[in-house]
Amino acid sequence: MEGGVFWAVAVLAAVLVGLSKGGLPVVAMLGVPVLALVVPPVTAAGLLLPVLIASDVFGLWAYRRVFDRRVLAILTPAAVLGIGFGWLTAAQVSERLVTGIVGAIGLVFALNLLLRPAPPAAPGPARVGPGLFWGAVAGYTSFVSHAGAPPYQVYVLPLRLEKAAFAGTATVFFAFVNAVKLVPYWALGQLSPANLGVAAVLMLPAVASVFAGVWLVRVIPTELFFRLVTWALLLISLKHLLSVV
Repeated sequence: MEGGVFWAVAVLAAVLVGLSKGGLPVVAMLGVPVLALVVPPVTAAGLLLPVLIASDVFGLWAYRRVFDRRVLAILTPAAVLGIGFGWLTAAQVSERLVTGIVGAIGLVFALNLLLRPAPPAAPGPARVGPGLFWGAVAGYTSFVSHAGAPPYQVYVLPLRLEKAAFAGTATVFFAFVNAVKLVPYWALGQLSPANLGVAAVLMLPAVASVFAGVWLVRVIPTELFFRLVTWALLLISLKHLLSVV
C-alpha cells in the first residue's frame, strides 16, 4: 500500500466517507469501490472501518440534537442481527453476490421514486415490521462492504423526514452499525496494524469532509437534496450491478 496513486485514491475514499458522515449517507457506498481500485475489496473494507468510526464521532456531534428516535429504535436492533448473520456467513457468501443484491434493491427503489408521482409531503408512519426487515438487510450489507445505505434508504425515504432529521438519523444509525462491526472485523483479521496505520492518516481528510457535508446539507434546498440522494442511489446501484456482470 504505497505510492502516489494509492494515496490519491485512498484520500478520495476518505473524503467520500467524511461527506457521508456530514449527512450524505449514500456517498459512503462509493468509498469501498473507489479504494478497491488499488487494493483488494476486503482490504479496502478493513482500511475504511476505522476511518468511518473516526468520522462518526464528529458526525454525531454535528447531529446530536437532530434525529428520529423511533426510526432508530426500530432499525438498530435489527441491524445487530444483520451484522451477526454477516459474520456467521462471511466464509460462505461471496461479496459478488451481495454486491449484486444491493445493486438490485437500490435500482428498483430509486426507479420507483423517480418514475412514480411525487409522494405527499406529510411523513408516513415508521412501521415496525418493514423497519426490522430493512434494518437487518442494512446491517448485513454494511458488514460485507459498507453498503448499508440502499436498504436504509428504502425504509427511511418514504417517511419524508425533515432534511436535517433524515441526515442526522442516518449518521446516528451508521455510527452505531460501524461500532458494532468492530468486533467481527477484528475477529476476521481485517484490523491489522498496517491497516490501522494507513487509516490513521486517512482520518484527517475524512474528518475535515464531515463539516463540508454538514454545510452542504444546510445549503441544498430540501427537494433538491432528496432528488440528489435518489439519483446517487440509482447511479451507485447501477455501478454495483455492472461490477458483477
